[in-house]
Amino acid sequence: MAPQLLDQYGNPISTAALKREQAAPTMTGVRRPNTDHQASGLTPGKLARLLRSSVNGDPEGYLALAEDMEERDLHYAGVLGSRKLQVAGLEITVEEAGEAPEDVENAEMIRQYIKRDTFETELVDILDAIGKGFSCTEIMWDTSEKQWQPSALKWRDPRWFRFADEDGETPLLRAPAGDQPLAPFKWIFHQAKVKSGLPIRGGIARAVCWAFLFKSFAGKDWAIFCEAYGQPLRLGKYGPGASEGDKAILLQAVANIGVDYSAIVPASMAVEFVKADISGSHELYEKRSDWLDRQVSKVVLGQTGTTDMSGSSGYAQAKVHDGVKADIERSDAKQLAATLNRDLVKPYIDLNKGPQKKYPCIRIGRPEAIDIDKWMGNVKTFVDMGGRVGQSVVRTKLGVAEPKADEELLVATSRASTPQSVDEELPPVSSTRKPAGIAAHRAAPMAPPADAIDRSIDDMIEDDGWLVAPMIHGLEEKLANAQSPEDARRLLAEHFREMDVDALAETLAQAVFAARLAGIADDPLSEGA
Repeated sequence: MAPQLLDQYGNPISTAALKREQAAPTMTGVRRPNTDHQASGLTPGKLARLLRSSVNGDPEGYLALAEDMEERDLHYAGVLGSRKLQVAGLEITVEEAGEAPEDVENAEMIRQYIKRDTFETELVDILDAIGKGFSCTEIMWDTSEKQWQPSALKWRDPRWFRFADEDGETPLLRAPAGDQPLAPFKWIFHQAKVKSGLPIRGGIARAVCWAFLFKSFAGKDWAIFCEAYGQPLRLGKYGPGASEGDKAILLQAVANIGVDYSAIVPASMAVEFVKADISGSHELYEKRSDWLDRQVSKVVLGQTGTTDMSGSSGYAQAKVHDGVKADIERSDAKQLAATLNRDLVKPYIDLNKGPQKKYPCIRIGRPEAIDIDKWMGNVKTFVDMGGRVGQSVVRTKLGVAEPKADEELLVATSRASTPQSVDEELPPVSSTRKPAGIAAHRAAPMAPPADAIDRSIDDMIEDDGWLVAPMIHGLEEKLANAQSPEDARRLLAEHFREMDVDALAETLAQAVFAARLAGIADDPLSEGA
């Protein structure tokens, strides 16, 4: 009997419920796709009521206002969108849980899923939590190919959710029959920790809403000012004998000038344009709006240097701003990765493979700047010293995928050619004279040596065969017939005694002396050097 699947919180899984859409919108129920525009007619009193209601269990009005703010305030929409898109566009890697084949297979399954073209857009939807404090994304499971596959990650309107009265943290789905808990393995619930506290109070929109309100007041006053004082005053004059009809004609003409830029009046009447010469006061609205925008930039991006170019003071300040922004980016990326590992990786693996002791891990962030050549050199040194390094570690660092079973593989090229076989048997030799003909059976080097030292080394490699030949002659056949390790050691000792050690020492001494001379003069080394 298969073990009972449990979600990340220990709740039992109903596979039948996973195949149903839990939060589909309805036109008549509580999950309507249309929204109320709370920003219309917003006042300090109304905003205070919305914020209080959101904490007291009814966040719908506040969340509708947060949506309006992203549509109506261009600056807020720009900086918030920049923060979300920057995190969603970071490099995503998947680390294996171990070196076992099933661990590598599980990690590859996650890698293939996140390569989908729509995954980055789905991450932007999940990051809606940055503004509103939380986001709920429904996983649409597809089992048509006899395996559990997330076919889509659907963003759900945050107005359709509220939090349990007991703790203010457990998300509940609004439904006509009463609020429902989120089905296990069905949801990605992301809480953006912009500040500590309850999820509904953790979003940026709660801090920005007051700046949005004051900026809207400044914008309205600025529009009225521009309409009243931004254009010159059109002044119509009529003579003392003008009738009421003449006055009406003159008023209509003055009004038409502002719309049609043309009018006719009797010769006895005149129209003057009085220039609006006002200094100082009209800049107040712009300065106030810019100041409020800078405060929004600070809370969203942690700085103003990348949004207010007039306030930047060169490279040093830009580097400080980039550093602050990088801290926020890194925090958002780690929070997002933790949510995906909890709410996507575990359900995906468990539904297809069953519960695991360890799971692959999603990492989101900028790649670490390392010197690959130096790193590979350190790995080679470590392996040469007897250390053990898994191939998956090197593949992950280099970004090289595991080859397919039928894929043609690259192979290392050998620097030296394969020696030819020696046809005749070599008799034991004890003198320092080299038997004739042995060098003729050696393969020539692939490329000429670079200098005299290299030539000396190659000559010695070709010439030392006559010294060790008596030791290795017939040894392989005898070792194959050895009955025990003791027999093998005895055979090696007997063959070792047949090698003239004095001759080898003399050859090495001559080679060292000749190499020193050649290194000074860069002359070819002769056999008798």
